[in-house]
Amino acid sequence: MKKIIKIEGMSCNHCVSHVKEALENIKDVNVLEVNLENKNALVETEVDNNILKNAIEEEGYDVISID
Repeated sequence: MKKIIKIEGMSCNHCVSHVKEALENIKDVNVLEVNLENKNALVETEVDNNILKNAIEEEGYDVISID
């Protein structure tokens, strides 16, 4: 299942790398894209949304929604 995660707090490519790495460290998460301009991440996974949210927020970013 594809999920779009809306993220606040990313301001540069370094931020994008942090978010991407946090998501890639979760088993069974395929990161398709982390987009700075749109402030979102596109992933393909069946992992619970709370696990995705916690991984991103542990890096210091705010998850606004997961659709």
